Amino acid sequence: MIELSHVTKRFGAKTALDDLSLTVPQGAVYGLVGSNGAGKSTALRHIMGIYRPDAGSVTIGGLPVYENREVKSRIGYIPDDLSVFGGGTIQDLAAFYRAMYPRFDLSRFDALRDVFRLEEKTPLRRFSKGMQKHAAFWLALCIRPDYLILDEPVDGLDPVMRRQIWSLVVEDVAGYGTTVLVSSHNLRELEDICDHVGIMHEGTMLLERALSDLQDNIVKVQLVSDQPLPDTLQILHKSTLGRVQTLIIRGNPREVSSVLAAGAPLLCDLLPLSLEEIFIYELGGTGYDVKNLVL
Repeated sequence: MIELSHVTKRFGAKTALDDLSLTVPQGAVYGLVGSNGAGKSTALRHIMGIYRPDAGSVTIGGLPVYENREVKSRIGYIPDDLSVFGGGTIQDLAAFYRAMYPRFDLSRFDALRDVFRLEEKTPLRRFSKGMQKHAAFWLALCIRPDYLILDEPVDGLDPVMRRQIWSLVVEDVAGYGTTVLVSSHNLRELEDICDHVGIMHEGTMLLERALSDLQDNIVKVQLVSDQPLPDTLQILHKSTLGRVQTLIIRGNPREVSSVLAAGAPLLCDLLPLSLEEIFIYELGGTGYDVKNLVL
């Protein structure tokens, strides 16, 4: 399990993390989302032990991460900025990884050669950003990590390679119990692979739930009714086209349906919300203007 407990981090006068708590269950695929500047990358750097919190604690498997080489050897990390690879080649980096990570799997490195098909003697700085991401995944997957930390991992990749990489990640989750934390703006993609999600805003955790629970707490309804809307409903958004009202309502879908059915509507259809829609409306009360969005 990955756990941040009441973590605060300041850089001068700026508070990047403000009493942040985050829990990634063992074996989960956890999607961390938030607006630009929400503090996602700062949180990941604490999990990697790059930053030391000013307050609070960061643990993996119950052990502190900062300056703990044993814990770090069990973590694979793909940052958004791959300049850390410098001028090394894939061959150079593979040798470095073998020395740093006791579980580096040379047979898997050889097997993945046909997946990524990169020139191993060319310095990575000559690769495109997408090719650098290929190299980062190739190396990270070969260390057989217990924990895989990914910061905007598939930016710059074509759809075929995105699918291939996520397939490899999910294979490790299923086969080895790898715990995965993904920070991404691609909510549609997270919806396909994640079973837990956390939404950050201004350095704090706005909400954190299993994706199934999150989807059960907010519902989209298309309604045609001659009756006024019940006051008991917590309506987050309402739009009207002709006689059809489209409502975003916070609450359990069954309970919402039961309340609306009492008014004998001509039409009452409950529709699934995408993670993107949930994200928009959960942030609607924290400084985001969503009233003019058409969904």
